[in-house]
Amino acid sequence: MRVRGTHVFTIDALLGPVVDVGQTPSGHRRVIPVVGGTVSDGMVGTVLPGGADWNLERPDGSTELWARYEIRLADGAVVSVTNSAVHEAAAPAPILTSPQFDVGDGGPVDLRTGVYVGLLTPRLDEGRVRIEVHRLSAER
Repeated sequence: MRVRGTHVFTIDALLGPVVDVGQTPSGHRRVIPVVGGTVSDGMVGTVLPGGADWNLERPDGSTELWARYEIRLADGAVVSVTNSAVHEAAAPAPILTSPQFDVGDGGPVDLRTGVYVGLLTPRLDEGRVRIEVHRLSAER
């Protein structure tokens, strides 16, 4: 068996100013607002404002990413995205993430199931991140 990835779409998310929560018992917490963006390369749409990445730098130097936001596709369907990862300090790009999708009956319901991997490339100097979403499948 082999695992194969098929590109599904790309998210280019615009980020707002970082809210530095500070040191917590779990580590250093930052909230990074998601304020807009685009969806392209397989699906077309926009990233809706109002989401965020609740980012945690753990005491061992690793970083936990947990983001939640919505995208509106060109046909009007709204897809909720939850994207998570844990990576070592100063991890090289792209960072592998685990996106999951919550989709209403009018949207692309095939996103509800399966295993997806995101290739997240931070472009912080531009105030954005790019996430290439791939669906994994097993082949014989």
